[in-house]
Amino acid sequence: MKKSELDELRGLTLKELQQKARDTKSELFNLRFALRTGHLTDFSKIRAMRRAYAQISTVISEKRLTEEQHGAA
Repeated sequence: MKKSELDELRGLTLKELQQKARDTKSELFNLRFALRTGHLTDFSKIRAMRRAYAQISTVISEKRLTEEQHGAA
């Protein structure tokens, strides 16, 4: 993700981030399924989706830490 996309993620609410994480995790499952069945031709998509999920999870963690330290952010 680009820096602007990360800034956009940081602007989302916690619920929106959690929904985005669920969608990303679901897409990652579908990509892995396609890989196992032999329908996936672009393997770099799996790595990109894993990275996107990790970045979303990191932003969620940052928001939770901020809420703990400063109350509702």
